[in-house]
Amino acid sequence: MNAAVGVDIHPTAVVSPDAKLGEGVKIGAYSVVEDDVEIGDGTEVLSHVTIGSYARIGKQCRIFPNAIISMPPQDLKFAGEKTFVVVGDHTTIRECVTLNRGTAALGKTVIGSHCLLMAYTHVAHDCIIGDHAVIANAVQLGGHVEIEEYVTIGGLCGIHQFTRIGKHAMISALSKLTHDVPPYVTVAHDRYEGLNQIGLKRRGFDSEALNRLKDIYRVIFQSGLLLSNALAKVRTELPESAERADVLRFFESGSKRQFIRPFLSGANVK
Repeated sequence: MNAAVGVDIHPTAVVSPDAKLGEGVKIGAYSVVEDDVEIGDGTEVLSHVTIGSYARIGKQCRIFPNAIISMPPQDLKFAGEKTFVVVGDHTTIRECVTLNRGTAALGKTVIGSHCLLMAYTHVAHDCIIGDHAVIANAVQLGGHVEIEEYVTIGGLCGIHQFTRIGKHAMISALSKLTHDVPPYVTVAHDRYEGLNQIGLKRRGFDSEALNRLKDIYRVIFQSGLLLSNALAKVRTELPESAERADVLRFFESGSKRQFIRPFLSGANVK
């Protein structure tokens, strides 16, 4: 085992000699760390955690009991290829979370830095989760889901494979999500409900930014235009801004799942 200074391994833990443990790493009772695992400085692995081969875990993370990280993907096409789970720094993984390795399609499943994955969350193969994501209890992510930074997903949501969720979006608890969610919005049960105003205000977005976003989404969701025409109108008639660039980038990059729509075609943008 390649262990740095100050590593603390409980006598009942099983740690492969091939694992690389950074300075100050703690491995709790009855935890298992398999071959070819790297764990960054200061990360704490509590009791009864399983970390399978090819996990790459960053610095100052906390992994709670019965989490299972870097097991083979639940994909019938998987043929045993060497694939990874990559976790950033300062991320918290709570009880009974499962993070599956990638497949040949992408090669890795990625969790960003400063994320919180609450108890019983499942992250399937080839998912990409951006920084500062908060995923509440028992959320289930299908394969190839892409979640951008500062996304919040309420408890007990099911996210269909290949779905994309844009930055600063909020998904209401108990939602089934089968369509792509653009940035900065709130969604419930696969339908647009308005801007994520509370979350945006907490992150420092001012009233001018919120008004720009309202103007953008009024064109997209209330103008009656085809999506392509609505996006063209946003590009040509609304002022340039970082928010406009984010929204256009998300829609113009295409979708395998189509995009969400409002509950009612004439619903007001809130």
